Amino acid sequence: MLYLVEMTVNVPHGISPEVLEQLKTEEKQRAKELQESGHWKHLWRVVGRYANVSIFDVDSHDELHTLLSSLPLFPFMDIRVTALAKHPSTI
Repeated sequence: MLYLVEMTVNVPHGISPEVLEQLKTEEKQRAKELQESGHWKHLWRVVGRYANVSIFDVDSHDELHTLLSSLPLFPFMDIRVTALAKHPSTI
């Protein structure tokens, strides 16, 4: 199943720079793992925002939720998920 996932990170005020950098390092590693596994198919940065647009390929809604909640920055994210279906005009 394919999903369009839009993620916006909202860093809380007062978080220490060291903690934030550690979370970013862990986030980058986890994103790499999910891309290498084939679940995170595409990843684009949204210009001018701390946000991304991604395509995930997973077996179920529950699997997607599990993967997204495994991201270190998940507690600070606003996430919008859209299930995708094949368009009849796709060649």
